[in-house]
Amino acid sequence: MKIKSVFSNSFAKYGKVLTGYDVSELLNKLDETTKKPENAVIYEPGDAGLESLPIAREFSDNAYGGMPIQVGYCNGFNTKLNCLEWHRGSELNIPSNDIVLLLASLSSVKKGKLNTAAVEAFYVPKGTIVQVYETTLHYAPCNAVKGGEVSKEGFRVIVVLPKYTNTEKPALKEIDFEDKLLWARNKWLIAHPDSSEAKAGAFVGLSGTNIDLAKNK
Repeated sequence: MKIKSVFSNSFAKYGKVLTGYDVSELLNKLDETTKKPENAVIYEPGDAGLESLPIAREFSDNAYGGMPIQVGYCNGFNTKLNCLEWHRGSELNIPSNDIVLLLASLSSVKKGKLNTAAVEAFYVPKGTIVQVYETTLHYAPCNAVKGGEVSKEGFRVIVVLPKYTNTEKPALKEIDFEDKLLWARNKWLIAHPDSSEAKAGAFVGLSGTNIDLAKNK
């Protein structure tokens, strides 16, 4: 699998890089106040300390046009695809160290099914503000790959989303097929059969190889 850059033309259909924001204080607080597991991934939809910073208001007013948002994080160590998800509304990812994002287009999903051959990998340098469009499938970040080797340092990544995303799934009556894929509030998900999410009852929609950057030689 070729790993492209978020600054390349190939990324344009998935999202864009935002500029002009000063995220130094945000990333410093992320590094100083949040844990980073060595062999797992943790996610917090919203963090009061991060949301108290002035940059959170700037994202709400500017990046989201005045809409309410949450500022959380995804930290840990990961090399696999496992699942793909999407939301109503764009997501901002801001890593404090280099990462790789595995992405695909929502338009490629047919009746909840997608072959992982449609997934592309993109390198994100630390400090880059990446806007992932709502039409882009994504999931947990992956460790950076440098010189053909997976980084051992793991990652810390700021995750900005519309308010209440990824919180408790609402009770609902199934109306549309996509309702079967709702895994949490504003979170539609398709899982690979090898993933823990599939074993927990998530809709199995990914076929093909469960991409693992540690085996991407």
